[in-house]
Amino acid sequence: MRPLAEQVVMITGASSGIGEASARRLARGGARLVIAARRADRLETLARELDPSGGQVLAVAVDVTDDSDRRRLVDSALGKFGRIDALVNNAGYGTRGPLELVPVELIRRNFETNLFSLIALTQLVVPHLRERGTGRIVNIGSVAGRIARPLSSVYDSTKHALEAITDGLRGELAPFGIQVVLIRPGFILTGFVDAANAASAPVMDNAGPYAPYLDNLRATYQRAQKIAGHPDDIARLVERALTARRPAPRYAAPAHARLLLFLKWLLPARAIDRVVRLRK
Repeated sequence: MRPLAEQVVMITGASSGIGEASARRLARGGARLVIAARRADRLETLARELDPSGGQVLAVAVDVTDDSDRRRLVDSALGKFGRIDALVNNAGYGTRGPLELVPVELIRRNFETNLFSLIALTQLVVPHLRERGTGRIVNIGSVAGRIARPLSSVYDSTKHALEAITDGLRGELAPFGIQVVLIRPGFILTGFVDAANAASAPVMDNAGPYAPYLDNLRATYQRAQKIAGHPDDIARLVERALTARRPAPRYAAPAHARLLLFLKWLLPARAIDRVVRLRK
């Protein structure tokens, strides 16, 4: 087991949801934290709450899509703590809408945040882990990375790509003592859905021939509330990924996430298609 008290952990998207819950849990375990997000006010409030002394938690307001911000984040972490032991790539958001109607620029923007910025930050952190011959990278994926849904193909494809990046990176970094883990959340009660709806409103409000199917989508999310997990369900997996002597390559939570992934493995593609198909 790797004690949290011996680790400096960087978490992106830490001002709310899974990132915030992970910061709280890791702080309780004694980890020194570098928490990053765009919302400086929420980030600073969280940092003061977790560590009033300011010695154990460093808050850095950044836009992960900006190269200079990413470099400033890494430099700030090294300047404060002298090293980075683990990176939790959590920043991301969702884009909804029929692929036919989503502007390509919005698709590029979603990939920039959810995938390319994650890769770029990882590239900055890996040399420091490699030089020390140890470290962990934890990527927050999604069950959607395995089961793509109608009207969510843009976001889901970013998580599909992240699966491949994570698996490839795991093999590349293993010789250097760096372990790479993918966590696949299912439906979690956070502000994620509301944020995705807001970001996608221009498309969803003008869905044209797809409009009759939107009520079905809304009803699906309402039903999902009944089985939804909580951010700390995923934070517990982040903690496990960072403390286990030999972490699993992938974790999933809550229970419905594991069930869906099992059904994806068990059932033929046509059966899964029938489950997720749009209905009026």
